[in-house]
Amino acid sequence: MTGEYLAGRGAYILGLITKRIWFRASLFSVAAILTALVAGWVAPFIPYELSLTVGGKAVDNILTILASSMLAVTTFALSASVGAYGSATSTVTPRATQLLVDDRFTQNALSTFVGTFLFSIVGIIALTTGLYGPEGRVVLFFATIVIVAVIAITLLRWIQHLSSFGRVRDTIERVETVARRAMQAWAEAPHLGAQPPVAIPTGLLSVYPADTGYVAHIDVAGLARIAERYGLTVHIAELPGAFVYPERPLAHVSEAVDDKARMAIKNTFSILPDRRFDQDPRFGLIVLSEIASRALSPAVNDPGTAIRVLGAGHRTLADFVDTKRGAKACIHLRVHAPALTIDDMFNDFFRPIARDGASVVEVQLRLCATLSSLAAHAPDIFGKIARRHADAAKMRADDALSFEGDRAALHMSDF
Repeated sequence: MTGEYLAGRGAYILGLITKRIWFRASLFSVAAILTALVAGWVAPFIPYELSLTVGGKAVDNILTILASSMLAVTTFALSASVGAYGSATSTVTPRATQLLVDDRFTQNALSTFVGTFLFSIVGIIALTTGLYGPEGRVVLFFATIVIVAVIAITLLRWIQHLSSFGRVRDTIERVETVARRAMQAWAEAPHLGAQPPVAIPTGLLSVYPADTGYVAHIDVAGLARIAERYGLTVHIAELPGAFVYPERPLAHVSEAVDDKARMAIKNTFSILPDRRFDQDPRFGLIVLSEIASRALSPAVNDPGTAIRVLGAGHRTLADFVDTKRGAKACIHLRVHAPALTIDDMFNDFFRPIARDGASVVEVQLRLCATLSSLAAHAPDIFGKIARRHADAAKMRADDALSFEGDRAALHMSDF
């Protein structure tokens, strides 16, 4: 669970690269080209009698059909993917679009179609130039049959995938999955595997970022190695998700360090233009609340989606107390990191829904029921803050609900 959450900077950057569609498409394309070319090398091991049985021209027409059809299939698949991205942006929230772009099956399907097209083109060129003898054509023929089978399976799965890809329910489930994964990872190794925060002594050296953006990832293991090497204690000032700029410190260190050490500390913080889900449980809750707010807007008027989001948020917040600490909790003795506060998480998730759903009694009833359930689930942790948010939601609803019966029903709710 804590793999990506506690990944080092190098592993984190590698993970970002491997999630790009061009990376997977490039791998599939290279594999397809090598498959087409390797037929000439394998040819000496093919019995001559088999080449007579298959026939010299058996593969030519198949490759021509694949080359002409795969370009159209790739264009169609890419158009469908871009349409799903646009749909998620306009009907759910732009912050969830990256999860669709990172979808592995979509990337594999597009890469398979592109790779098959290149395989066909390279095969046709090799046949035209006489690279293959009769035995090489046999190898190419059987490789083509295998690829046709892979394409058929991929197309059938792609059609099924498109039936839900980018829809509201699918997007909510994707956001909930990454939000719960981040929450469980934090609960398993709180403070990013560092020590809890302590009072920061005065006069410490502060390390500032060079860029403006959001803290996307912190390499706490790298920070711990630097602290051990220089005999420092490092106090992380900002958690992933914080907006930083050159005047806002990233960390405070206990001793004066040279420029090399300061740069090394600064490089353990990845600053990006947008927030990421991996180390930022609050971002998942924010995106869920944005989906609910969009659904509650007058243009959409879909309280059912907001109610579904409340269920997703309930499960995500429950993971905060249900997940047991793991072996990697508090393993870095020289690094201290801030805590993830219940107040912030409840404000991120419940306040926007209470505000935008104040005039919808069904949403208010489910919101109060969700808060009541969380308070009962972990009264020592969630009790007071849940009560405060329930009271605030009822105050908003009293001002927004015009029917006295709706207000009475809300005040008769469990919480």
